[in-house]
Amino acid sequence: MSKILLIDDEPDILEFLKYNLENEGYQVITGTDGQQALEKIAENPDLIVLDIMMPKLDGFEVMERIRSDKRYKDIPVIFLTAKAGEAHEIKGLELGASDYIQKPISPKKLIARVKANLKKSELISGKKDKLPEKITFGPIEIDRKTFTVLVDGEKIYFPRKEFEILFFLLSSPGRVFNREVLLKEIWGNDVYVVDRTVDVHVRKIREKLGKYADMIETIKGVGYKVKSVE
Repeated sequence: MSKILLIDDEPDILEFLKYNLENEGYQVITGTDGQQALEKIAENPDLIVLDIMMPKLDGFEVMERIRSDKRYKDIPVIFLTAKAGEAHEIKGLELGASDYIQKPISPKKLIARVKANLKKSELISGKKDKLPEKITFGPIEIDRKTFTVLVDGEKIYFPRKEFEILFFLLSSPGRVFNREVLLKEIWGNDVYVVDRTVDVHVRKIREKLGKYADMIETIKGVGYKVKSVE
């Protein structure tokens, strides 16, 4: 039975979503603010459904703390928000959110997204024994076991999706991957995200790579590839 941590400061919404998730067989832990989210994550949920606009700590602040803790950095997080707007969504994705749902929430949509994100998380975990744990390519060392990236020996923090994209590209240097392939491999078939999401994540990866940003080459109209550093 998968365990869901559900955080929302509106009691009616919280109980409504909890009821529907429990009817699907999930174990649900609830909280009503950002502080409770950080306290209850110690119960090791398999997935977090996190409201953004909350007292004490908002969802973005909670997300930053989760992703900075190596114990919880791989837990998929679905953001809930009443705010519309691309900038708001992009911020959540940049922080490492797995998905994003705008209120009012359809229980069927939420359950579908929960199932898709849990499935993706399980697939990633299941592949760990088949893929190399560590890749060294030029100045970059990337280790999936410790979830670390070293650039010229300096440790650089990458949120989960950025880490997965970088690892995926470095696994096949020289090969061009279009956005559809990257979306499928990193987010899965059942999670709807737009092509722009890949571009946002690649931009953030390049920023962190600094003088080696050009290692990730854009193939206009196609996608991305890793090229050697001269």
